[in-house]
Amino acid sequence: MQTASKSNNYHYNPQLKKYAQKLRNDGTKAEACLWKYALRAGKLKGFKFRRQRPVLNYIADFMCPELMLIIEVDGMSHWDEEVVKRDSIRQKKLEEIGFTVIRFNDEDVLSDIENVERVLVGYVEEFDKILPQTPS
Repeated sequence: MQTASKSNNYHYNPQLKKYAQKLRNDGTKAEACLWKYALRAGKLKGFKFRRQRPVLNYIADFMCPELMLIIEVDGMSHWDEEVVKRDSIRQKKLEEIGFTVIRFNDEDVLSDIENVERVLVGYVEEFDKILPQTPS
């Protein structure tokens, strides 16, 4: 499959638009916390993130096209063996089209947002060393 890029709208899937809107409205407490304190309005070094973004046949919790980064916030349902398998397949497919996927669990986001931010800033700094750019 073709690498995600601006020319293919980062494999945006319009068929999932309504479901993504529902997920945005019904987000988890951890997703809301990460959005409010770390990602919203360019808080992460000026980069813009999209919430509940349809990519391929999946909905990414957060996606930044400039960084080719997807952030997933996993709740208790992701501890189930079958869900872990599906998450692994999903992550592999997203990585195959060029995204890096970083996962946090709800507890990390809710109880240690500073460390979550440190991980994300570290990713941005490493990314910037490889492909320097200015956030849009």
